[in-house]
Amino acid sequence: MARTNIDHEFLNLHEFIKTANLKLNRYIWDYLVGGAETETTMARNRQALDSIAFRPRALVDVSNIDTSHSFMGKKICLPVALAPVGSLESFEPGGGATVAKAAGEYGVPMFVSSVTQPGLEAIAQAGTGPKVFQLYVRGDDDWIGDHVKRAVDSGYDAFCLTVDTAHLSRRERDLAKRFRKPWQARNSGMEYQAGLNWKNVEVFKARHKIPLIIKGIATAEDAELCVQHGVDVVYVSNHGGRQLDHGRGSLDVLPEVLDAVAGRAKVYVDGGFSRGTDVLKGIAMGADLVILGRLYLYALAADGALGIIRMLELLEDEITVDLALVGTPRFADLTRKHLHPATPTTTPHVHSAFPLLRMGDGY
Repeated sequence: MARTNIDHEFLNLHEFIKTANLKLNRYIWDYLVGGAETETTMARNRQALDSIAFRPRALVDVSNIDTSHSFMGKKICLPVALAPVGSLESFEPGGGATVAKAAGEYGVPMFVSSVTQPGLEAIAQAGTGPKVFQLYVRGDDDWIGDHVKRAVDSGYDAFCLTVDTAHLSRRERDLAKRFRKPWQARNSGMEYQAGLNWKNVEVFKARHKIPLIIKGIATAEDAELCVQHGVDVVYVSNHGGRQLDHGRGSLDVLPEVLDAVAGRAKVYVDGGFSRGTDVLKGIAMGADLVILGRLYLYALAADGALGIIRMLELLEDEITVDLALVGTPRFADLTRKHLHPATPTTTPHVHSAFPLLRMGDGY
């Protein structure tokens, strides 16, 4: 992993949020922190995470903690990746290239969104780490195939289709400010995303060898269909609460998906994961990888590539302490036996993982 090797101004994860809030205009801030309609799904992501407590084991030798993990056959320093996010250039001028540089230097994978700049090839060239290209479908199977070829030629490790965006949601924070995201102005071809179905997955698997990730799975039934169609990774996600309102929290969905997959494919998860303890819960539940979204965007807006690297440092510090105190020196030692249902102690909120933030200030 990379280390900043300086006395950095950020000592806690919540400090990135405060700095990002000061640097971003109100339109981009609300785009970042908002969800669909009543934002119930977004809150339930946190509620699901906060409804799990640990069952720590004592007298385990935790003198040597190993936070490393594997991704597509490559060693990474943490079992996390950076989520695909549109319009990264809205948070920092370098956009996806800045994120790729930071992720590669630290040693975690990055998912590259098809609606972020500076584009598929330039982002791949900017970073040395593992990477996945994520596509919003705006054309037919041949159009998808063209993007697959470009991703393969650029060295991407896997290809991801997002399947929970058949229709763009109503994000009322944006609507109230009359804000239209930059990529929405060029968002033609939505009928192809709306028409995406399992036949397209069959065609993909028949034509392409690159590993396929399906993002946006929220039921055991669809997880089973993924496996039947040869999908390599089932990605549990509700789009950070930004698509269907009144959905379930991702950690609530995860057990039934894992049980349905039954080891026949990898399972990734995102949705409100913000702290080291959150990462432990996702892996202990059985996920192969935890994907971070808003957390790295705060760091990107706060201090660019150095901010992301510093955020990952702090997250690794939290994870190291958490593994030791749970009594598991490696992530491979974590199981569901280390988890227990619990009553949340805070009202779920996009920032409820950071109690030192003053909610009255609008964070």
